[in-house]
Amino acid sequence: MTQPDILVAGIGNIFLGDDAFGSEVARRLEGRQLPDRVRVVDFGIRGFDLVYALLDNYDATIFVDATPRVGEPGTLYTIEPDLSEFDNLDERAMAIEPHGMNPMKVLGMVKSMGGEMGRILLVGCEPASVCTDGEERMELSEPVAAAVDRAVGLVESLVARILVEDHRDATV
Repeated sequence: MTQPDILVAGIGNIFLGDDAFGSEVARRLEGRQLPDRVRVVDFGIRGFDLVYALLDNYDATIFVDATPRVGEPGTLYTIEPDLSEFDNLDERAMAIEPHGMNPMKVLGMVKSMGGEMGRILLVGCEPASVCTDGEERMELSEPVAAAVDRAVGLVESLVARILVEDHRDATV
């Protein structure tokens, strides 16, 4: 098997309701037939593990996470963040919580460690609710649960598009 070129990173806390969206999508993707060049991992809340994985210099990384953007619960978003904001970060901006996950802080830490980030995409889902204040819930809300299969299809289509673009670039 060749080194994977695309990392699909599920992000979320399975004990906080809709925050588990990325973990659930990753779990479902792990059971799918994907090209050898794709690695799927449920990172959960393990920010340091994700930092070290990103230091492997993937051509593309697709984060999958609950992403509140004031839309209807279950709405899917594809976002390509502007990575130029990592050019002048201070140490506090890059600090990662040992038991939390903030993808932007992860990217900042990768950059500070000299890592080369390829294309970064985020497949996000508008949560209906995320547990706070010590509350725990181990199931997704109905609209977010209904979005999981659509997100799996969206990730698969993004992977296919990235691989086609990569093939096109390699033959030019």
